[in-house]
Amino acid sequence: MTTNLRETLEGKRRLVVKIGSALLTRDGQGLNTEGIQDWGAQLSQLRRRGIEVVLVSSGAVAAGMQRLGRKVRPHALHELQAMAAVGQMNLIQVYESAFQRHNLHTAQVLLTHDDLTNRKRYLNSRTTLRTLLSFGVIPVVNENDTVATEEIRFGDNDTLAALVANLIEADLLLILTDQRGLYERDPRHDPEAKLLSEGTAGDPHLLSMAGGSGVLGRGGMRSKLLAAEKAARSGASTVIASGRETDVIARVLAGEAIGTYLHAAQGRVAARKQWLAGQARATGKLKLDAGAVKVIREGGKSLLPVGVQAVEGAFTRGEIVSCLDPEGREVARGLVNYGSEEAARIIGKASDKIESILGYVDEPELIHRDNMVVI
Repeated sequence: MTTNLRETLEGKRRLVVKIGSALLTRDGQGLNTEGIQDWGAQLSQLRRRGIEVVLVSSGAVAAGMQRLGRKVRPHALHELQAMAAVGQMNLIQVYESAFQRHNLHTAQVLLTHDDLTNRKRYLNSRTTLRTLLSFGVIPVVNENDTVATEEIRFGDNDTLAALVANLIEADLLLILTDQRGLYERDPRHDPEAKLLSEGTAGDPHLLSMAGGSGVLGRGGMRSKLLAAEKAARSGASTVIASGRETDVIARVLAGEAIGTYLHAAQGRVAARKQWLAGQARATGKLKLDAGAVKVIREGGKSLLPVGVQAVEGAFTRGEIVSCLDPEGREVARGLVNYGSEEAARIIGKASDKIESILGYVDEPELIHRDNMVVI
């Protein structure tokens, strides 16, 4: 392939970085405080350049194991939850200390699978993360192992990182691991195996190259490839690289051919809007005035409450609704930020009146342009 990584990565403005358990715990020997300080310094440099960063951190269970003197990862769910509760305290303290050195604050965000499959909770999670980013805070995301059950757990933090990339519409997912990237064959069994520099996320041929998972984590190279495929659904490319490389984060964003780069087949907005266009069923309708129709069609703008004349049907926040012109023809559809009852109260009103009418404000738009496709 001939893609120039520097040209591809230099314009990235929103990044999800996932750090694996083996890196965070020195392969189980104890929490890697020096490593966390180094990664924190690298991420702080990105924030100073205006790049938004969400950190997805493994290591809570492994850190808990180390603090309690356990050498073997437990299998019982209640023991895993207890280990996570102990380890998470230590982990977040170290992260806060690392970023405080650079005058940055962190925020602990614990998620379960249900938070990202329920549309209302999905939007709430997205709004919280995007608000934290707007405040200049570094969100530190982990699976909520202390309450997750077998039915709702992500299974590994590679999957969680991919879903967070979807959630915040990141430009790039960077997975830092204890391996240099994806090899054509397992280098533990074949020292002559070559590192794959580049590929396409979702290519089934790549899965045949992946090995199993390590002792501390639940993932492995296979889970990282599946995560890259998930991230690509919202247009995010993925880089899998060794977290032990000097200045690895800055070097990846500078376009250096380090690790394995898996590019998304299509851009972020295109991927999201193709998904919206493919949804056959809308749960409600919004009747727009001529002015709103014009700015949506010609200006690519968000739909504000002031441009809506009527609300039809019953729907909740995060569901898909149709946007109709004054003649009743569908002109767009998208994910609505307010349920039908709230929407009916704010239509025809300026966005700065939402809080006084509802007593709160989630978003200034009824439908954001990134969550809308014009028909």
